[in-house]
Amino acid sequence: MDILKVASRSNPNSVSGAIAGALEKDGVVELHAIGAGAVNQTVKAIAIARRLLEKEGDPPVRVVPGFMELQIDGELRTGMRFIVERPARMP
Repeated sequence: MDILKVASRSNPNSVSGAIAGALEKDGVVELHAIGAGAVNQTVKAIAIARRLLEKEGDPPVRVVPGFMELQIDGELRTGMRFIVERPARMP
């Protein structure tokens, strides 16, 4: 499973392409965001990726948000983790 780190300066269109590519490859991708701006860009990117995938006739993606803790420069930080999954296609 790919892990994408999203910053407040990330371009949502670029991130959505990375999401779509990872979903095509593995069917699941995890996104990490620390800070309100990064969470905002992540949510935008997920919405754009959903729209792209729905145009292809795929079922909608499933998004599971949650919290995560990690240590940066010796300081414990809380961030958001988004697990994006693509359901199996129906024959």
